[in-house]
Amino acid sequence: MSTTVAPPAPLRIGPITLDAPVVLAPMAGITNTAFRRLCREYGAGLYVSEMITTRALVERNATTMRLIRHHESETPRSIQLYGVDPATVEAAVRIIVDEDHADHVDLNFGCPVPKVTRKGGGAALPWKTELFREIVERAAAAAGSVPLTVKMRKGIDSDHLTYLEAGRIAEGAGVAAVALHARTASEFYSGNADWSAITKLKETVTSVPVLGNGDIWSAEDARRMMTETGCDGVVVGRGCLGRPWLFGDLARELGSGDAADPVDATLGFVAAAFRRHAELLVEFFEDEDRGCRDIRKHVAWYFKGYPVGGDLRAKLATASSLTEIDDLLGELDLGAPYPGAAAEGQRGRAGTPKRPALPDGWLDSREIGHAASTALADAELDTSGG
Repeated sequence: MSTTVAPPAPLRIGPITLDAPVVLAPMAGITNTAFRRLCREYGAGLYVSEMITTRALVERNATTMRLIRHHESETPRSIQLYGVDPATVEAAVRIIVDEDHADHVDLNFGCPVPKVTRKGGGAALPWKTELFREIVERAAAAAGSVPLTVKMRKGIDSDHLTYLEAGRIAEGAGVAAVALHARTASEFYSGNADWSAITKLKETVTSVPVLGNGDIWSAEDARRMMTETGCDGVVVGRGCLGRPWLFGDLARELGSGDAADPVDATLGFVAAAFRRHAELLVEFFEDEDRGCRDIRKHVAWYFKGYPVGGDLRAKLATASSLTEIDDLLGELDLGAPYPGAAAEGQRGRAGTPKRPALPDGWLDSREIGHAASTALADAELDTSGG
């Protein structure tokens, strides 16, 4: 099988041109405005919001309306939607477009989390072929000139793969790009992503860009994925946890050559990035205590491999003010050098393969039956705000 060397060329998603073919993957509780701004300060690409529930958006849930807000520095603006009812998804897209909330909309068909799949959403939904088709077609029509993309997984498990058919349907519906996380829902984040599936999707979907996702921990991984699969760009998720400057590395590796110089990731550099993240979270939440509580989950990711003792890590993970964070960071040996391999590799929880949670009888047919329809109706009652 021949391979294509990825050129340092911009990625075009509809009318949007990206200097580097890089997309920040939506991650619940992570990719809020604060984190997107921080990543953008280091590199180039498209930075997507947390997953937004369409029913919550249509009903204008207060939390959801906050989550879809972008800082004035964010351009292009990107929102990912999750929904299971065609009419509700269409209505949510119309709100985004008519009220100018975003320049790009992505539809989530890749979430493997049980609370989503057990209701027929996320990675479970493309199994119902005509339902998937109706959602994507109606969303694309509602989006108009705003580019709409689809992110999906290979399928539910190895016996129920959906990605090639879903890719063809999405392409026919008029999406601007398709992205594939090269795992099934049953794999969650375990094992190794099957990059050969990205190659197959690229060979199947030929008129719009195909983006690859899965196991990109470094800029070299991104280059290798594009070289091995021929994909048009990469989607980066867990690899940037505690490493927002990865987007600078990616811009240098895959972009137009205008990226900033490589960083020297000393402990002082990392501490400054952590502090900046906390500051942006405080601004986002408009509440210092809440912002400092939210940064706590990032402590282990930022300081992976660095000489930061357990006691100090624990104190950073309980700090409740920026002043307290400053005092704790001041105790670090800020001149400690980048630790190399100890700070590299997988980040975040991989989990283990498991049987996906699905509505009763979901796999019995590719069509929507009564039980499945009831499950979808229940799913659309979720107004938790993404």
